[in-house]
Amino acid sequence: MNESYADILREGLWTNNPGLVQLLGLCPLLAISGTVVNALGLGLATIATLVLSNSLVSLLREHVRPEIRIPVYVLIIASVVTMIELVMHAWFHGLYLVLGIFIPLIVTNCAIIGRAEAFASRNTVPRAALDGLAMGVGFTGVLVAIGALREVVGQGSLFDNAHLLFGEWGRDLRIELFPQEYGFLLALLPPGAFMAMGLLIAIKNLIDARTEQRKVPAPIAEPQPASS
Repeated sequence: MNESYADILREGLWTNNPGLVQLLGLCPLLAISGTVVNALGLGLATIATLVLSNSLVSLLREHVRPEIRIPVYVLIIASVVTMIELVMHAWFHGLYLVLGIFIPLIVTNCAIIGRAEAFASRNTVPRAALDGLAMGVGFTGVLVAIGALREVVGQGSLFDNAHLLFGEWGRDLRIELFPQEYGFLLALLPPGAFMAMGLLIAIKNLIDARTEQRKVPAPIAEPQPASS
């Protein structure tokens, strides 16, 4: 039975979030999430890749022989990532330089090839595109949350270097919460990324556990025998 559109959104954003549940694509998720802007830039590129690759895989699914489907999916994803890389190189060059190798590495993100194989190749184009959007937004949400946590704790700011993504007016978006010299340097290093990731997973598991507890019906009290 096909999932409803609401179920597809719920799966990508929360129930089967690629960052918090599937734990896929952790290399860029942990490596580039030092600031909100870096995380948002890579997240938007990942969303575009998921939506476009899912749509193309779904569109071509009836024309691809089963024995060559994986190489074809990889070729589609690599072509989409190349187009996105060229766009970022032309229009967001500063951010492109910061993200560096992690843009072409989107091709190797297991979440993207996984959705192409598990969902897009078996569903219609609108459903495949929605699945890519939901998974991409879910992944980007985790990226941005980790980036925000690390940036605030590590250097006391939010939206540092926002002009790389939003242009010159983005410089006014920077929020300084406290002087950078009081920041906790470990938050900006790889161990800080793992700690932030673990904190988000723990929060999600706690919310899920409490949600399940609310669903359990209260026990019905047995009637007490009347006293003689």
